[in-house]
Amino acid sequence: DGKIYDAYIIYPKSHTNESNFVEYFVYQIMPDILENKCGYKLCIYGRDIYPGEDTASAIEKRMQKSRRLIILLTHHLINCKEHAYDQHIALYNALIQNDTKVILLEMETIGTYEKLQESLRFIIKQQGTIKWKEQHTVHPQSSNSKFWKQVRYHMPLTRKSS
Repeated sequence: DGKIYDAYIIYPKSHTNESNFVEYFVYQIMPDILENKCGYKLCIYGRDIYPGEDTASAIEKRMQKSRRLIILLTHHLINCKEHAYDQHIALYNALIQNDTKVILLEMETIGTYEKLQESLRFIIKQQGTIKWKEQHTVHPQSSNSKFWKQVRYHMPLTRKSS
């Protein structure tokens, strides 16, 4: 299908206490489970987009080469007035071009979704979110937890022979 990545990860890029866990989750836990244990190939901003590349076009190209878009929902992502470029492109690709499936990971209890962009609310209404629960932080690397099973259910089939 011409795709290189199984998923492009969209997460809030800020330096708050909350984002420390989110960055740890994005750079350590997700690659450990989804790449090392399940055989997926992820595209993570800051890891797979190189210094000197035109960021905007690099993000767009990587998303087009990804089978899924995974968006990590956090209070920071929701309350952030200037929505990240990658989030805009992702939602455009998912909703307007309808060519990429979105997986929403609710990293903390969001409560009501009224502060979310309308496009995110639409996706939540259609398919819901996968909720990260506090108990997962005890054994976040367990690929057999309910959370990771739900994530894998929404991911494309791996090409890895088992």
